Amino acid sequence: MSLPDLNHKTLLISGACGVTSRTIVRALRQSPAFRHTRLIGTDICDNPFALYEGLYERIYRVPRLNEVTQYQAHMARICEAEKVDAAMIVPEPEVLFWATHEMPVPALLPPPLFGKEAISKARVYELLKGTGLVPDFEILSRQAILDGAIAQRFNGKAWLRDVSDGSTSGKGAICIQHQDEAAAWMTLNPGIDRFMASAYLPGRNLACLMLFAHRQLLKIGCYERLEYFMAKTVISGVSGNISKGRLINDAAAVAVSEQALQRLCQYTGETMHGLITVDLRTDAHDVPCVTEINLRQVAAASAFSEVPGANLAEAQALVTFGHTDVGPKEVIFPPNNRLFRDIDGVPVFVPDYQELAVGQSLPGRQA
Repeated sequence: MSLPDLNHKTLLISGACGVTSRTIVRALRQSPAFRHTRLIGTDICDNPFALYEGLYERIYRVPRLNEVTQYQAHMARICEAEKVDAAMIVPEPEVLFWATHEMPVPALLPPPLFGKEAISKARVYELLKGTGLVPDFEILSRQAILDGAIAQRFNGKAWLRDVSDGSTSGKGAICIQHQDEAAAWMTLNPGIDRFMASAYLPGRNLACLMLFAHRQLLKIGCYERLEYFMAKTVISGVSGNISKGRLINDAAAVAVSEQALQRLCQYTGETMHGLITVDLRTDAHDVPCVTEINLRQVAAASAFSEVPGANLAEAQALVTFGHTDVGPKEVIFPPNNRLFRDIDGVPVFVPDYQELAVGQSLPGRQA
């Protein structure tokens, strides 16, 4: 694979202050094609840390998406002033907005009707119902849950979570085993009107990233979530941001993910395009089921960039600029690799991780 030199270009990254966007930037800087590309960020700037981190040439504060005219005007002015050549759009609601509105610069986006369906967890489950690709489920109102619908429907453990469009980080998520737990959860989450209750999947928590260009699947990367930040502070144990993970090769997860995307595209009549992340969990027999479909990358981007030929952020940016030679579709990851993330540190990828024995140490920093 011969990389083009795009260091003379200017690339806009939306959601610039978010964890995923910043991880994508770190992954891009690992690529010779984008090591010196001008990166302009836009965000609503609720997280000021990123404003002073130094990852971007500049970060502009922009209006929220519900201020449609103002948002479009600001984006147009920024792209003109900074001579932006292309954009990578990261937050899911913003991806959908760009896919359904005329915007000032090219961006690699999923088809609009697909995006409208995929951003709704309820619609994804409804469209995949009866295929074996999703667990048994039901969309329930607060009152139905209080009336005992979970116990009546699932007769045991059920996974409960918020079902509003674009919700992230396991919002409202809990494993319900008793009616009193369900009632307490309604009290603790008064702002959520509808929940999705689904059969509890006890197995591995996986993500499958897939990069498409006009139906052609160009790049695949899977990883497993192992542990979460502040897991003890949330009842579900799943906070939405991993502290430990590993890159994996999982043919079954890829097959289920691709079938799910094909099914949705058949429904909308569109051609798959863009970078999609399919979240999956495995059942008691390690069979993967789709839990949600995301219209974006995820925060493991920096780990993929550490393995030659696997940099998904690089591949996404290359396709955004019109280059479809992105190297091998899938690479084999080191079997004992780990991704470690900490609140105050840059993510660390370890290609061959081994637990330290008592009294053992790692080699010190080289002079």
